[in-house]
Amino acid sequence: MPLRLKNKTSIYLDRYKNSLINWYSWNQEAFDKAKKEQKPIFVSIGYSTSHLCELMRKESFEDEKIAELLNQNFISIKVDKDERPDIDNYFKQIYKLMNGQNCASPISIFMSENLEPFYSAAYIAPYPKGNVLGFYELLNVIIDKYNNDKKTLIDKGKEVLSFINSTKDRIEATKLNINILNIITKHYHEVFDKEYGGFSDIPKFLNSSTLDLLLESYNQTLNPELLSMATTTLTKMAKGEIFDKTDGGFYRYANNKDWSLPRKEKMLYDNANIAKTYLATYKMTEDSFYKDIAFKTIDFMLEKMSNDNLFYSNSLLQKDNNLFTDTKTITSWNAMAIDALFFASNIDNKYTKIAINSIDKLLKVAYIDGELYHTEDVKAFLEDYAYFGVALLSAYRATDNQEYLILSQTMLNKAIEKFYQYGKWKFSDGELTTLYADIYDLTYPSAMATILCLIEQISPLVEGDYREFLFKTLELNSYNLMRQPLSSPKMTKVLLLYLKNDIILKK
Repeated sequence: MPLRLKNKTSIYLDRYKNSLINWYSWNQEAFDKAKKEQKPIFVSIGYSTSHLCELMRKESFEDEKIAELLNQNFISIKVDKDERPDIDNYFKQIYKLMNGQNCASPISIFMSENLEPFYSAAYIAPYPKGNVLGFYELLNVIIDKYNNDKKTLIDKGKEVLSFINSTKDRIEATKLNINILNIITKHYHEVFDKEYGGFSDIPKFLNSSTLDLLLESYNQTLNPELLSMATTTLTKMAKGEIFDKTDGGFYRYANNKDWSLPRKEKMLYDNANIAKTYLATYKMTEDSFYKDIAFKTIDFMLEKMSNDNLFYSNSLLQKDNNLFTDTKTITSWNAMAIDALFFASNIDNKYTKIAINSIDKLLKVAYIDGELYHTEDVKAFLEDYAYFGVALLSAYRATDNQEYLILSQTMLNKAIEKFYQYGKWKFSDGELTTLYADIYDLTYPSAMATILCLIEQISPLVEGDYREFLFKTLELNSYNLMRQPLSSPKMTKVLLLYLKNDIILKK
């Protein structure tokens, strides 16, 4: 079996290098072979610390009968979602269109040799469970249908793509008004868990963007109820099982409303962003409890998730209490961690040198000959330019080194050149379609909102008028922002800052 996934930087892909299945990575070789042999394509997307991804690997992909069917009748492609968030996001859209709901990992997609998707699923068990087909039976159904009724499958795929590739924009511009603060306050009251804090049912995620918007809303209204919601949530989280009392750092989510029974998986981006939220709360309240939790979280990232001034992506405490760490470095996630370090250095300067060493190392390994990279082999997406730009700006503020400011502006200029399009922002220019960034960021920060944060922060410091990019983007999304502000909390926070500055300028 050809070892096409061998020597990849992804631990997730490396697990499949000796697989029974003849896996391809996402590349032209796989697509060309599918066309030449007129075979359907099976795409499997996951990541290293996902329980269901690992379960599917052991149950389905190590089954000899399933492997034989895939090898004889399909071109199989394996994708690490952290390396290729563009592919992951694209197929999540496909899945939602086909199934009417969102999905996490894994994602399982079947396409024609011309890349028309006709079936999508998440985890697929090897054998039937109730009325649900097992993987083996499903493959046989698809093989039969592809051989005998291919046109129906292709027509279905084309219909799905017509929605994905639609060029029609439904723009219902709504007046951007500071009265949005009243809507925000009302919505927070409706969703707040008064007993345990937080803003969702189970499972409960950290939702740092939602908390950040809550703090900014308090900052602008001085409504003590808003600050109380934030402090209650942060206190309950820190005292709950979702916070690791031994090593520090937060787990990804809790399965119970009281922040207990966590999934013992830690993501770099979660810990970087929630650490900043705790520090912001400490600055507002002067309660050292929040500072201590933030520093324990940052120290966890430094001690358990970093090496040679860069940060690893995620870790998982396994059932045997062994700690597995995915050692790949992702530019956007490293930039989030570095930004948290600079934020912490405003309170304790012991973090300053660490932050400087980290951003200099990230510049060295990720910004090569004027090209930014997401990982070692993958060129950067909007989120990389956005977060790296923010981190570079924080480096400038901490050091007064003009080079960091110049580089931050360079990241912004490159992002505008590559991704901006009349108020919309592309996440990437993918092989399949142009993937646009969205404004939603309940569990993962929005790349589009982050680039707007960079514009809002850097504009007073540099020459050049970036306000038009900010206004056009906010205007294009005004309908959703003014009606459902908590669905896109980071973008809503940018809107509050924009409106606040606009009011000041008009005085």
